[in-house]
Amino acid sequence: MKILYLETSSKNCSVAISDDEKLLCLCEEVSDNYKQSESLHTYVEWALEGAGLSMKDIEAVSLGKGPGSYTGLRIGAASAKGFCYGLKVPLLAVNSLESMIEPFLGENYDYIVPLIDARRMEVYTAVYDGITGKELSPTEAKILDETSFEEFKDKKVIFVGDGAKKARDILELPNADFKDDIYPSTQYLIKKTLEKLSQKEFEDIAYFEPFYLKDFHGVKKKKSEE
Repeated sequence: MKILYLETSSKNCSVAISDDEKLLCLCEEVSDNYKQSESLHTYVEWALEGAGLSMKDIEAVSLGKGPGSYTGLRIGAASAKGFCYGLKVPLLAVNSLESMIEPFLGENYDYIVPLIDARRMEVYTAVYDGITGKELSPTEAKILDETSFEEFKDKKVIFVGDGAKKARDILELPNADFKDDIYPSTQYLIKKTLEKLSQKEFEDIAYFEPFYLKDFHGVKKKKSEE
């Protein structure tokens, strides 16, 4: 099955195409200027060209549903829905944090903790088992302080994502590793998407909304606010 993947929740505008589990093409770029609105559809065209496919070959669309940038998520969701409507194909949605942990599974970490930078000392985060990738604590918006994640002080843990930079500065965890150049990427949506596909966990295109997590914070007053 040919699947188109979109991930726009962060500074990484990412598009991929797979044939079942085989990655055919990946097109992405990290930009501080959040280029999703101007780049996403160009990247889709490039990915199709790189995969040797046309849009009519796409049989499903998978979206990194957030949490993350409110504006980025709106752009990705609108595009994914539009593709699904036009092609009459199903929509699948995967938590964007899950795409950040896959490169680190099985790397001798007890826990993998993605941290997406929000405002000030706030991050979007969850905790995953370092071997199985099982979610151990649900996605939440968390204010970081010196006592955050202190339950891991005797564990081997890695914090990944652009929020790891401010975590490194204040957390007192001697066994922790920090990698702050990790962003949600479509190349790591494939496994979870295929699992959802096999279970027919499709989204209702008419009513689907991204996982904003904090969509009640000032969004209605300032539609363009990140």
